[in-house]
Amino acid sequence: MKYLVTGAAGFIGAKVSERLCDLGHEVVGIDNLNDYYDVGLKLARLAQLQALNNFRFIKLDVADREGVAALFAQQGFQRVIHLAAQAGVRYSLANPLAYGDSNLLGQLTVLEGCRQHQIEHLVYASSSSVYGLNQKLPFSTADSVDHPISLYAATKKANELMAHSYSYLYQLPTTGLRFFTVYGPWGRPDMALFTFTQAMLASEPIDVYNGGDLSRDFTYIDDIVEGIIRVQNMPPSPNPNWSVETGTPASSSAPYRVFNIGHGRPVQLLDFITALEQVLGIQAKKRLLPMQPGDVHSTWADTQELFNAVGFQPQVDINTGVARFVDWYRSYYRC
Repeated sequence: MKYLVTGAAGFIGAKVSERLCDLGHEVVGIDNLNDYYDVGLKLARLAQLQALNNFRFIKLDVADREGVAALFAQQGFQRVIHLAAQAGVRYSLANPLAYGDSNLLGQLTVLEGCRQHQIEHLVYASSSSVYGLNQKLPFSTADSVDHPISLYAATKKANELMAHSYSYLYQLPTTGLRFFTVYGPWGRPDMALFTFTQAMLASEPIDVYNGGDLSRDFTYIDDIVEGIIRVQNMPPSPNPNWSVETGTPASSSAPYRVFNIGHGRPVQLLDFITALEQVLGIQAKKRLLPMQPGDVHSTWADTQELFNAVGFQPQVDINTGVARFVDWYRSYYRC
């Protein structure tokens, strides 16, 4: 098949593109290569992909309406995996307009491309951040997600609503995946594991928010990619027996689904730091800080629906995943 992968130079996008190519598909990857974090890391990911015969990269911003429309018209895609977005909860406090361009307009241009060209299945990135003020754990896709506490989360909830409208109006099969704290080799430099490793190797303190009283459903990159690959092979069908009054908000009478995709086992932040200390052989110097605006205390994915649908079961535990990341980090940065 021929796939479009947006955000192909990103952490998840690059790994998904690689996996699709390994499976024998043709992949066109787009990315705007913005400088939210080190562009050199993005280019290094792309360099690996461009060594593959069935991958082609086009520099393009998903917010470019004319450019995205022309891309769909020219390429003849069959499926789309839309992972491009302006990431980061904290950054959304400082630069909110970037999220309107990338996350809202970008989602709309992709939806329009899919509608105009009869795409078989659109899989797109949502986020665990949509659960906002929800304190019931684990987070279930049956829960309300009407109270986000960051603009980033609000844009991701909006993405789900936009997708549903297109699924309903145009019978476009769409699946949203609520990612839970993805980590691993080639990860984003703004994420905790990366910043902690960088600081500890430099004998600098690490910033530990809420005094360390946080937990996250850390999910290893290979497990995330496996889930995405399985999901994209199963476009949702309309459910004629569904209704707003009796059905889950994660499904619909339209060809629309939303899943949590996480490890399903939260880890305390201090235990996460301990795992990193053991791998590095370094005691972290902790700078204890208050809770950050927009952050949530805990995340924990109820993944039963995803398992029922595609048999997805994460395999990599936190100690193994952290060790693999450190091996990559030392090799990539030669330290």
